[in-house]
Amino acid sequence: MVMEFARFTVHEGAEAEMVADRPAMLAALRARFPGCLAAYLTKEDDDTWLDVILWRTRADADQSAREIITIPECAAWLSHIAKAGGLRHAEVLDAWPAP
Repeated sequence: MVMEFARFTVHEGAEAEMVADRPAMLAALRARFPGCLAAYLTKEDDDTWLDVILWRTRADADQSAREIITIPECAAWLSHIAKAGGLRHAEVLDAWPAP
């Protein structure tokens, strides 16, 4: 498994709408990419956001990164992002509870 970490800021005044749009975005993402196992949206103390997604494989994560903008619900959700702060991946070596 692979964890994906995407850090970003949100356009001023768009936070509530972004959170409200998330269920539709995740449903579309999971329908297109069944390797998406879980997703966690976090807001940090400095008002940056971190989206953490658990993928079955790195290939699943990479394919999503290439194609996500072609999914209308995902493209709409991404439009709330003011500034991207990078995308990182880490291999999951141990987990509790086990997914």
